[in-house]
Amino acid sequence: MPQHSTTPYILVLYYSRTGATEKMARLISRGIEQAGSGIEARLRTVPPVSAVCEATAPVIPDNGAVYCSEDDLRHCAGLIMGSPTRFGNMAAPLKYFIDNTGALWLSGALINKPAAVFTSTASLHGGQESTLLSMMNPLLHHGMLVCGLPYSEPQLMATQSGGTPYGASHLAGKGGDRKLDDSESELCIALGKRVATLALKLTTRVNHDL
Repeated sequence: MPQHSTTPYILVLYYSRTGATEKMARLISRGIEQAGSGIEARLRTVPPVSAVCEATAPVIPDNGAVYCSEDDLRHCAGLIMGSPTRFGNMAAPLKYFIDNTGALWLSGALINKPAAVFTSTASLHGGQESTLLSMMNPLLHHGMLVCGLPYSEPQLMATQSGGTPYGASHLAGKGGDRKLDDSESELCIALGKRVATLALKLTTRVNHDL
C-alpha cells in the first residue's frame, strides 16, 4: 500500500523464521480486507537480531514483507502482532523492535487503538497461550484495546491443533512445515476481520464526535 494513502490500515507486524508465522499473517490480512472497503491491511516484518555489532540485515528484505518503520506503527488504525514461540515468549527480533517504541509510548500514539496477537509453535503444548499473553503486555502499556477471539467463532470448539481465545495460533510442527488446517486458517481470518471491524467502528465514532 502506498505510504501516502489516507485509507485507514491495520498493521500486521510479525517475525517469521520458517515461514509459518508469515502464512498466518497473510491469512489475517485476508480477514482485514473482508471487513470492508474502508480499511486495508499493511504487512510488515522486523529484521533478525545478531550478536555482531555491525549491521548485517539488508535495508530491504530479500523476500516477504518490508521492515516496519516507526511511522507504520504510529499511524495504524489497529495492530495485529505475531511471532513464533520462543520458550513461551515472543521471538527476540520482535521484542527488540517493540522495546524501542518508547517514543510512541510517550506520545500516546497507540492509545485506544484495537490490537490482537498470533503465534505458531513447533509442538502442540509448546507455549502458544503463554506467548500470546506475554505479547499483550507491551500493547497494554501502550494503552491499546487488546482483543482476542470470542467463542462465537465455532472453530474454537472444533480445533484439535491451534486456536485460542487469546488470539490465533498454529501448530507448525518440528520443522515448521505443517500446513495450517481449516480451523487454524478460519480463526486467522476471523481475527483479522474482528480487529478491522472494531477499528472501523472506532474511527467512525471518533469522526462522528468531531
